[in-house]
This record gives sequence, structure tokens and C-alpha cells, in this order.
Amino acid sequence: MREPGRTAIGTWSGGRFLRFGEAIAEQRLEALLRPGGGIDTLLSADAYGQGEADSVLGRALAGVPRDDYCLIGAVGHDFYEGEREGPKGFPRFTDPRLRGPDQYGSYLRMASEKSLERTGAASFDLLLLHNPDRIGYSSEVVWEAMAALRDEGLTARIGVAPGPANGFTLDIISCLERFGEAIDWAMIILNPLEPWPGELCLDAAAKHDVRVLTRVVDYGGIFWGDVRPGMEMAEHDHRKFRPEGWIEQGLANLDRLRPIAERHELTPMHLACQWNLAHPAVESVAPTLIQEIGPEARPIEEKRAELATLPEQRLSDDEVAEIRTIGDNANCMALKGASAEHEGEERPDRWPLTDDLAAVGTRWGIDPARDLAASH
Repeated sequence: MREPGRTAIGTWSGGRFLRFGEAIAEQRLEALLRPGGGIDTLLSADAYGQGEADSVLGRALAGVPRDDYCLIGAVGHDFYEGEREGPKGFPRFTDPRLRGPDQYGSYLRMASEKSLERTGAASFDLLLLHNPDRIGYSSEVVWEAMAALRDEGLTARIGVAPGPANGFTLDIISCLERFGEAIDWAMIILNPLEPWPGELCLDAAAKHDVRVLTRVVDYGGIFWGDVRPGMEMAEHDHRKFRPEGWIEQGLANLDRLRPIAERHELTPMHLACQWNLAHPAVESVAPTLIQEIGPEARPIEEKRAELATLPEQRLSDDEVAEIRTIGDNANCMALKGASAEHEGEERPDRWPLTDDLAAVGTRWGIDPARDLAASH
């Protein structure tokens, strides 16, 4: 079984299953996902396209020797028995309306087996708990069931993948404190223009020997170099939820980063990847490959080739700190997960801050009111 590589590609790329840029043709996505050319780590989630992303990846992997690639899967959204709730998507499998703790294990086994069947593989190299709710982060039953999948040979490693939006900081750290001996990997959002809040989890991951795979390394495509103010975006492109002016500010900050990149003969995307990988816990990067709309857009295949040529680390500690200062985004948004700002009933992606989680923050020097609240 293979460990995840330094660079990885997810089935969310190419716009067919998550709305970023132009949705590329299925065969083109299969070619993008096929291992080789310097990238052999592929990620999918069973909820994307209600299993169809797994199937596309399976076709991309057809005929490729199993030892030639690392396969990462993700399960957690129940599209088998749950009903889609508009833009919120499908409920988590831990939703009390669907099942109780006594059925968590059977669901995870079923979902994993079906995902493997679609991808055409006998087992995952890494299986992630996808976008957990509060129960998913904190339930011993859930993590015993995830560990059982590893013991039964359905996966070589297990991990947690918070999301889809940013946050879940104290929930992740608490999960690592409680179940870190069982957890091998965590996937978080991190890039030089979005260091907060993902960076707050990294010390806990390192302490518990949990390796980190980072996504959204491209910062909505800014680091690919073909995002421009006023550019055309599809009607439902998720980036439209970013605050007004994010492109202009992102490009201004990128201009400040260019001298560092040029000093080391790095592209902006290589700089972003190297900045992430400079953090001790981070071992893999999975930027989104976006086919932008319009004649000035770079072909997505060109972006894949660029990612595949990521050089070895060239940044100094001082440069890593300088880049973080330029991209400082602390307190710029309302975060998901446990929050002192949350009011009302618990939601699948946001819930009240408990005393236990506040104590987690204290242990790691995190003041929720100061460090996890939106102020601008």
C-alpha cells in the first residue's frame, strides 16, 4: 500500500462534481485523474455526484497496476437513505433522523465497500471521514468503526476531512487529542493567503503524529494565474460566496509574494505548495484544478503538469514567516464548527461552544473569542 504523495488531485477538480469554473467533459476528467506524469495520489468522495465521481475515478484507474497509485476515499454523507437538503447537500450518516450509534459501523462498512466497488479497487490506501458533524468528531463509536475498517483490510489508513467550509478548529484538535492514536491523516484548508484558521490545528497534528493533507492550496484559483477581476464565472460557481473584492485583494497580495517566488524560480502555485509543505505536519498538497471560462484561461492539463513538477523545498524559515504575514487573514470570516458566536439550535455544520471545547482551546493557547471570531 502507498502513502499519499507530496502532490495529489481530487475528483472535485474539473468542475463536474463541485462547481468551480467550467465543467470539463468526462473523458477529459478521466485523463486528468489517471495516475502518471509525476502525480500518483488520487482522492474521491462518495457523495460527489452520488457515487459518480468514484466511477469516473475508477475508469481513470482501469488497467493501472494497483501498486502504481495511492487511492484516497472519503465517506460520511448518506445519499443512500438520506434526502438532499438543497445547497446543504445530503445529511451526515450520524444524523439521528437516519440511525443511532449501533448502526454507525454497518453504515461505514457498506459505504466503503460500495465506494471501492465503483473505483475498482480492493482497498483504500487512506479512508477519510468526510465533513463530519459534531457527533462525527466526538463519538468513540464512530472512530472505533473507522479503525475496524482498517483492521478488516478495507483501508490501510484512516483520517478526518473537515469541511466543506472553513473552521472546525477546536473540534479537529479535540478529535486528535481523543483519537489521535488511531488517526493517521487529516485534511484541512491551508494556503499562503488563507493561513487562518487551518494553521491553528497543525501543532496538535504534529504532536499526535497525524499527517496533514491540505486542500484549496490555490486560493480559489488565484495561484494558477488566470483569475482576474470581472472574469466570467458560472451561475453556481462556489467562489461567488467569497466576499466582494477577494480577487482584487488576492492579486495584490500575490504581487507582494512574487519577489520571493522569483528569487527561487518558483511559479506562484509552486510557492503556495512549498509554503504549505514547509509546516512540519503537512506532507501533501491537493490544489483544485480549475478550468476557467474564456479564451485567456489556462488549459487544465497545463495546470496538472505544473503541479507535477513541484520542486523540492526552497523556502527558508524567514520566508515562510514573511509569506504568512503578507497573507494574514485572521478573523476575516465566520467559521464553522463549535463557535462562541453560534446562536440557536445545533446545525450539521455549526454548533455551540461547549466547556470541554473551550478547555481544548485553553490547552493550545486558543481563545475562541479572540482567535476564532469574525471581526472584519
